[in-house]
Amino acid sequence: MLFADVVDTSRRIASTSKRLEKTGLLAQLMKRLAPEEIDVAVAFLSGAARQGRIGVGYATVREAMQPPAAEPMLAIADVDHSLSELAAVQGRGSEQRKRELLSALLNRATEPEQKFLVGLLMGEIRQGALEGIMLDAIAKASGVAPDRIRRAAMMAGGVARIARPALERGETGLTDFDIQLFRPVQPMLAQSAEDVNEALGELGNAALEYKLDGARIQVHKSGDQVAVYSRAMNDVSAAIPEVVSAVRALPARDLILDGEVLSFDTNGRPYPFQVSMRRFGRKLDVNSLLNELPMKPYWFDVLYHDRPVIDEPQQRRFDDLAGVVPVSNLIPHLITASPEQADEFLRTALDAGHEGIMAKSPEAAYAAGARGQSWLKIKQPRTLDLVILAAEWGNGRRQGWLSNLHLGARDTVKGGFAMLGKTFKGLTDEMLAWQTSEFQKIEIARDKYTVYLEPKIVAEIAFNEIQISPRYVSGLALRFARVKRYRPDKIAEEADTFETVQRLAGIASS
Repeated sequence: MLFADVVDTSRRIASTSKRLEKTGLLAQLMKRLAPEEIDVAVAFLSGAARQGRIGVGYATVREAMQPPAAEPMLAIADVDHSLSELAAVQGRGSEQRKRELLSALLNRATEPEQKFLVGLLMGEIRQGALEGIMLDAIAKASGVAPDRIRRAAMMAGGVARIARPALERGETGLTDFDIQLFRPVQPMLAQSAEDVNEALGELGNAALEYKLDGARIQVHKSGDQVAVYSRAMNDVSAAIPEVVSAVRALPARDLILDGEVLSFDTNGRPYPFQVSMRRFGRKLDVNSLLNELPMKPYWFDVLYHDRPVIDEPQQRRFDDLAGVVPVSNLIPHLITASPEQADEFLRTALDAGHEGIMAKSPEAAYAAGARGQSWLKIKQPRTLDLVILAAEWGNGRRQGWLSNLHLGARDTVKGGFAMLGKTFKGLTDEMLAWQTSEFQKIEIARDKYTVYLEPKIVAEIAFNEIQISPRYVSGLALRFARVKRYRPDKIAEEADTFETVQRLAGIASS
């Protein structure tokens, strides 16, 4: 198939706000794709290259630009091959070689194709083919029930792995995409609630748990074999051998546990997230850190106990968990519908140095990869995990440093990110130096005052309130926003949504 067909589909998707129309356009295209084109086209229409980050900056693209071709000639496979070549270039002379390869590709592209390619390389494809719409389109094109498609994507870690099997073999192609030992499952995520009254109003009788300021882990066990996975589903077993040993000693043969791991100071207070995360750094002296920062796991869910239990109610899973792990490693837990009891539980968690509590529906199954209303997080003060969209050069004492941050929430309706204002508060000199160096590595454009970024870095932002603001397209801004910390354990797709911000502000989403 010609690359121009993908580009035209993207254009047509962008021109409509109707979800069913977007889904239909995607499904029509998918039915026409050759098997080897499916993964590539799904990646393109999701706004990414199959190869991941290509490593081409705005300046390279500008220098490589060529007059557009008069007629479409590029096949999907041609573009994919060229991007693979670009991604593979390293070492001395790599910038020149990348310009040459990119020039050759752009020379064969029409003007619409060039525009799409630049957007793809700069992370700026915003045509509205969000993951939910893409999953609906795969369901429509394959004839598989949407719920089955969504579950397979959750178990597989995303839409890319299940598109081709579903389109080629229908439901039988998805038989491998169920929960399995040593294949990490996307973690279930939580929405934000303003306070315990809102949470109990949503859930009624709720299972309350401490919300720890640690690193999310998922542990798989079969006999003596144990693997620990991070929130991003990377194997981090070597970094925390004490957790591996503790899980290996548990009586159950086959397990998948969900939990948090963190370190405590000599007074029994939890260390801040940034301190605990030293155990997961690139350059590790594990033996030294074992003594300096011993890690303790707290388990709050079990997904597999000699058989899959992921679809069982939360209360039943927690009871199962309590029979497997020591009480000292079980998350503090209370089931109540009483606001007074919930407030006391929250105060106890905060007094112990934790960041808040979770409220969970006792009847809910584990929705891997989903951010639903059956898990709600309650923090004090209010915080949101937002994506850094750009940074402005500082003045005065901050001259020469990237300082003022542009903050964005994921817009699940329109795609992209809804800007919620700027902040330079809460940034230490160490953070300023780090972001000045790291932000320029993911730069997509700049002007005299601002460096615009590939939207991939997540920060936890504390704020006092959300206010109406005509200054931003979103119509909202955070009042007294300040940076609490960066979240290297989170990807942009896990940041809080604009719908959450609207709900916290008391505004119905449109």
